[in-house]
Amino acid sequence: MLKEFKEFALRGNLLDLAIGLILGTAFGKIVTSFVNDILMPPVGLLLGRVNFTNLFVNLTRRDYPTLAAAREAGAATINYGIFLNAILDFVIVAFVIFLLIRQVNRLRRRGETPSTSKECPYCFTVIPIKANRCPNCTSALPAVA
Repeated sequence: MLKEFKEFALRGNLLDLAIGLILGTAFGKIVTSFVNDILMPPVGLLLGRVNFTNLFVNLTRRDYPTLAAAREAGAATINYGIFLNAILDFVIVAFVIFLLIRQVNRLRRRGETPSTSKECPYCFTVIPIKANRCPNCTSALPAVA
């Protein structure tokens, strides 16, 4: 049983997944820092010196100047500013992953060689790509664009 577990744990796919998870977590921290420390301060300044982390709805009858003060008092709040930051984090991460996958797919397509054969749609035999008629079933083939 120990030998089987060792084979499972050291299999390439599992190690790749673990490395990807660790790198993804680190990348998420970088994006969160970018959003909170670099992107949101100028956006808040442009919107009239708004600090997005202090945007909240107080559900109690007392007033609190900041979210930290409300939390310290144990007040019930809806923290929509933090939620907006989380949405922005997600959009940035999703966009970067989209760009990365797009580039990987582009590189994969470059490495592929064009096909020199196709399948007859009538008898499913492999024939040359330029063939107009199937040599096996003699069916006329549709024109290739």
